[in-house]
Amino acid sequence: MAEGVKEVSDSTFEQEVLNSDIPVLVDFWAPWCGPCKAIGPVVEELSKEYEGRLKFLKCNVDDNPATPSSFGIRAIPTLILFKDGKNVEQIVGMVQKAKLEDAINGIL
Repeated sequence: MAEGVKEVSDSTFEQEVLNSDIPVLVDFWAPWCGPCKAIGPVVEELSKEYEGRLKFLKCNVDDNPATPSSFGIRAIPTLILFKDGKNVEQIVGMVQKAKLEDAINGIL
């Protein structure tokens, strides 16, 4: 069964992302953000394709303001790839699936 994209919060971020034993993609989003809604299904699709190799999480910036501000996020959607607890790539805005795949394949 596919895990899909799970929610992460300020309180669970360190455990779920920084201490993860596999790379993690975090989608920083908000319910009112049009481009966030547009990229959501793309991230969901990728979560199935990379299941077991990459963890997919989403962080609602309205409900969890501390985490996005600690990474200097000014615009959403912002997708950050983490590997070994480090921010290795940041993608801002609505992008094509191929661009996300290139970024993911670059860290796997």
